[in-house]
Amino acid sequence: MNPPSPFHIVLIEPEIPPNTGNIARLCAATGSILHLVEPLGFSLDDRHLRRAGLDYWPQVQLRRWPDFASLQVAYPAGRWWLASKTAQRCYVEASFLPGDFLVFGKESAGLPADLLQQHADRCLRIPLLEPAVRSLNLASATAILLYEALRQNHRLR
Repeated sequence: MNPPSPFHIVLIEPEIPPNTGNIARLCAATGSILHLVEPLGFSLDDRHLRRAGLDYWPQVQLRRWPDFASLQVAYPAGRWWLASKTAQRCYVEASFLPGDFLVFGKESAGLPADLLQQHADRCLRIPLLEPAVRSLNLASATAILLYEALRQNHRLR
């Protein structure tokens, strides 16, 4: 029996090295593939990035893309779930399947409005219970969605 397809984590224009390093570590721990869409706000040689990923970098399945369109062309059958604080649909309402792509925007601005409009039926939010908090940390949001996808697919045993 073949193992289930891995989940894909997509970071579009990430800006903060420790966030990407923590997400890389999360991907290594879960067998997920990490896709970085340029431009990156740092070098992959950044010491903060490497430190956050600790010594797990050899286990990270990392792919870089010049833009999101190139990634979509490479995976024409991909199911894309976009995280946004403006989405109407809560992430627990999604039905994730192995091989799905979980897409996150850059820390300062999130995902572009046109991209959210193109995938309006696949936009998800993580509820914030305290109105004074604008958003969650990118690595925390990624972990929440990824572990829900893993839970739904009985991969946490």
